[in-house]
Amino acid sequence: MNQTEQWTSKIGFILASAGSAIGIGAIWKLPYVTGTSGGGAFFLLFVLFTALIGLPLLLGEFVIGRSSQKEAIRAYQHIAPKSFWPVTGYIGVITCFILLSFYSVIGGWILHYLLLGFTGQLHATEDYGALFAESIASPFWSVGAQLAFLFITIIVVSRGIQNGIEAANKYLMPALFLIFIAIIIRSLTLDNAAAGVEFFLKPDFSQLSSKDVLFALGQSFFSLSVGVSVMVTYSSYLDKTQNLGKSALSIAGLNVIISMLSGLAIFPAVFSLGVEPEAGPGLLFIVLPSIFQQIPFGIVFLMLFLALFLFATLTSAFSMLEIIVASIAKGDRSKRKSLSWLAGLLIFLVGIPSALSFGVLSEVVIFNKTIFDAADFLVSNLLMPIGAFLIAIFIPLKMNKQLLYDELSKGAGNIKSWFALWLLLLRFVVPVVIIIVFLDVIGII
Repeated sequence: MNQTEQWTSKIGFILASAGSAIGIGAIWKLPYVTGTSGGGAFFLLFVLFTALIGLPLLLGEFVIGRSSQKEAIRAYQHIAPKSFWPVTGYIGVITCFILLSFYSVIGGWILHYLLLGFTGQLHATEDYGALFAESIASPFWSVGAQLAFLFITIIVVSRGIQNGIEAANKYLMPALFLIFIAIIIRSLTLDNAAAGVEFFLKPDFSQLSSKDVLFALGQSFFSLSVGVSVMVTYSSYLDKTQNLGKSALSIAGLNVIISMLSGLAIFPAVFSLGVEPEAGPGLLFIVLPSIFQQIPFGIVFLMLFLALFLFATLTSAFSMLEIIVASIAKGDRSKRKSLSWLAGLLIFLVGIPSALSFGVLSEVVIFNKTIFDAADFLVSNLLMPIGAFLIAIFIPLKMNKQLLYDELSKGAGNIKSWFALWLLLLRFVVPVVIIIVFLDVIGII
């Protein structure tokens, strides 16, 4: 059974795909690493590697999904039946299941902070470090907020592609951009804001290390949500008239723009008040509240920032749950609602230990990591690179070259000038880069 649902428009598909790629990790982590790894030099490398590494992989997933018109697992079964390759789809589904189980915990933290903001408790707090530690250690708030976040995700995904995911992204993504613009305008009007802009965008190649280059390589394909077959599933809902190349370029471009907006929103404010940003949850839940508390109407802009992060978290969560539901439903729309609730509740149950790993389960460790950190390491450092590598070698090995050309030329005309380059990158460059990044993140390089 082929997919019976489709995106209603090209912009709907692009916004949903960009929403999948634009997660809170890209918004809070990339600006920080850019600032501590050579500033504009790192960002320039990130943009270059996104074009040479991330974009070819993204386009590859589009071809797999649109050509088969099937979701992650059945797409590989359709193209390479009775073979090892469907395991690629299974890896993607398992990865998204584990990822959403702890990603929803962070989404819950954001919801909790928004509640504290609306009740006035956030603005009245003097010690944001203590507030954050207390919040994530509380079983009631950690688990309850995680459930609330997943409830929103389930509601949207259960409504389907057109009425759920596409409709939600058409509101959330423009709102995300508008909030960014409001925050950037405020940040750029602060004293010493220009120093923050210069720190973020001015290239300084003398500060780059080999580790920084490797991180830029890894970020280039992780930032586009490739490697877990989410884009295989999303592209399976596309009709045959869409120009895949232009869609991929639009999504990659939006991702780069959002990354730049993140830096322009954060660094002017950070430099204006002389605060050193840190990677991880502390930037959002401790550093930024401390910064905005010191400026007029700061609570308003802090609430806007929290809304921004919530929207980014939700749009990514939609895609994670969608690949799971679509793989189980196998094109049967009548099962979508019940399977959305079933999958969502199972993810919630699996994610409870991660939610409690900063409180009652804080002393439970796996390979010297908390449950939350162990799940993060498994997904980010092992499953995602493996999935990306399998996809990169699957396309040139198992897909007919003429089929690839035909899929990419639909709505695009003559593509010979860049088709050969795309295939060359996918066949030789991307797999080697993924191996290098994988060896780096597991500590061998």
